Amino acid sequence: MTKVGFIGVGTMGRPMSGNLVKRGFDVTLYDQDTARAAEVAALWGCKSTPSLAGLGDCDFIVTMLPDGKAVADVLTRAQNQALIKACKPGTIFIDMSSSEPLITQETGATLKQHGMVMVDAPVSGTRTRAESASLTIMIGCNDESLVEKVRPVLSAMGNQLFVVGALGTGHAMKSLNNYLAAAALTAASEALIIGEKFGLDPKVMIDVLNTATGRSFVTEVVMKDHVLTGKFASGFAIGLLAKDVRIAADLGEAIEVEAPVSRLVRERLAFARDKLGATRDTSEAFLAFKDDRGQAKRE
Repeated sequence: MTKVGFIGVGTMGRPMSGNLVKRGFDVTLYDQDTARAAEVAALWGCKSTPSLAGLGDCDFIVTMLPDGKAVADVLTRAQNQALIKACKPGTIFIDMSSSEPLITQETGATLKQHGMVMVDAPVSGTRTRAESASLTIMIGCNDESLVEKVRPVLSAMGNQLFVVGALGTGHAMKSLNNYLAAAALTAASEALIIGEKFGLDPKVMIDVLNTATGRSFVTEVVMKDHVLTGKFASGFAIGLLAKDVRIAADLGEAIEVEAPVSRLVRERLAFARDKLGATRDTSEAFLAFKDDRGQAKRE
């Protein structure tokens, strides 16, 4: 039976690891919160380990952590490289976090020095899609033969798999997708705020936009179902969206691409996050923008 180690059993990692168990993989869980790992393991009927070294016999190790720095720490530095020393040559690491592409490439290079390989496979979708194993997964790797090796593991968690390029491109694609979503959220919010102040009915505006060229996922779902109704429950935290936008904008700067809109959206999402709190729903950014009295400019 194929052995899979899973690191990070938070909001997304919890259901994703469960789907691996349901698909018949021999799963061992690790989390910095060892009690949480044990709780989730009991829920799914699999094992947990209190130490990274306990994942040493796994064929695949999946990471679902806050960012690329956390992934690099756990995989290549934590506890004096405990995981690298415990793993066998040929172990395949799959980073499904929202990580910085350049850090991913550095981590992959370090693992390669130890005879191991890395694939980045970030996801798009909320917890509901993680629970139903219907996530969209963007795959980046330096060896095409790896794709078929990781496909059974990834297919247990997602139903739309896209191979997008070399190592790091999966994370680049994820951040750029979310940057576009954030840009649409920012622009749609401003359009509604301006229109309402001039006398337009926001509900009528959304009806018009959703039959015209201004429509998008944001107008069709986020604005209609969450902002206008006051539900503000899209299922994605504003801090996570702000992080993804930062990754996209930072990547543009790192490779010297002039992308001023990405920098502006990065600023606006950071403003909304700081004003509301990182755990608030992404749709609530509308409230932060509506209540903006020029604080962002002064800062």
